[in-house]
Formats: sequence, C-alpha cells, structure tokens
Amino acid sequence: MTRSSDTRLLVLHGLRLKGFAPADDVATMTGLSVDLVGNHLDELGADELVLYREGRLTGWALTAAGRAEHGRLLGEELDATGCRAVVDGAYRRFLELNPELLTVTTGWQMKDETTLNAHDDEEYDRGIVEQLGDLHDRVEPVLIDLQAALDRYQGYRPRFRNALERVRAGEPGWFAKPMVDSYHTVWFQLHEDLLNTLGIERSTEAAHS
Repeated sequence: MTRSSDTRLLVLHGLRLKGFAPADDVATMTGLSVDLVGNHLDELGADELVLYREGRLTGWALTAAGRAEHGRLLGEELDATGCRAVVDGAYRRFLELNPELLTVTTGWQMKDETTLNAHDDEEYDRGIVEQLGDLHDRVEPVLIDLQAALDRYQGYRPRFRNALERVRAGEPGWFAKPMVDSYHTVWFQLHEDLLNTLGIERSTEAAHS
C-alpha cells in the first residue's frame, strides 16, 4: 500500500528539490495547497529551518539546519515505512539509465561535437525523440515501483509524460530547457530526489553504484 508523507516533510523536500522558490512553486511541486505550504513555511521560518529572501528573486530556501532536518526526516520515513529496499532498488535501476539520458540530451542539443542542433532537420530530431521515447518506456517501471512505495513519487509520471508529449508535438524546449518542466528538468529532480531520500551525496554516488 502506498504510504503518505508528512506534509511538513513534503514542504522541506519540495524546497530542497527546487533550491529556491516562492510558496506557490513549492505547492505545485508537492501537490499541497498554497495556504498549507505557506503555514508550514512560516513555522519552519520561526524554527530557522528555512529563510525568506526578497530582491530580484523572491522566495524561500533551506538553511543548513533545514537541510539537516530534511535529511533526518527522510531517513525516518524510509525506516518507518519499510520502503528503503524498494527505493534503493529503483534508484539503482534509474542510475543504469542515467547515462542514456545524458547521451540523448547531448544528441538533441548537438548534432556533432562542433554543430549545434538548430532543429531544422526533422528526420534527425525524429530519431532523437524516438530514442527518448524508448528511454521513457524503460524508466516507467521504475516510476511505478516508486509511486507504489511512497505517494510523493506520484507526480513524476505525469510530468515526464507531459514533457515527452510536448516534445513530440513540436515544442523543442520541453526536451531540456531548464526554465520549464522539461524532460531533462524532471529527470534531474528525480535524481536529486533519490539521492536525498537515500542520503547519498552526488560526489560519492559512484561508490554506491
């Protein structure tokens, strides 16, 4: 049975994955209401676990204490739900696919080492999108296992599917553009999600594979 995460943890987790974000972006990431996210952020701010910044960009970010609390709560959740083995197994299968995502993304951006892909060659782009579709079919079972273990993973499948459908519909930015919920953006966030959930530092990831 799918396990629901504590909403305080979801807010910390959403903010950790976004890095820096206003409350409405955290709400979109977590599936919680903006009011509930705002209440949690106010409480977390009072506990000095998050910090609000104003300026050219306005939003919230975790403090060092907030990152430590986030890691502690993630570990407690895995132990309490008994999902550690499932998440770890899914992470290892995801990691096997990660080099392919990097390769296909590079192919989408560059036709060769010196030639940018101007997306004016329909046959070339169609071939890359087919590779992405094949990769998507193989990451789907990983996503299904994750969302069956913890319901906070349920948002990834529709986000991946939306990005792929928009690329197939002729919107190239939805492949790898960082400022939209592109396929590469969602992939990167899932990777960060798994690393954080399992308490693995990206710099030491090779030692865990």
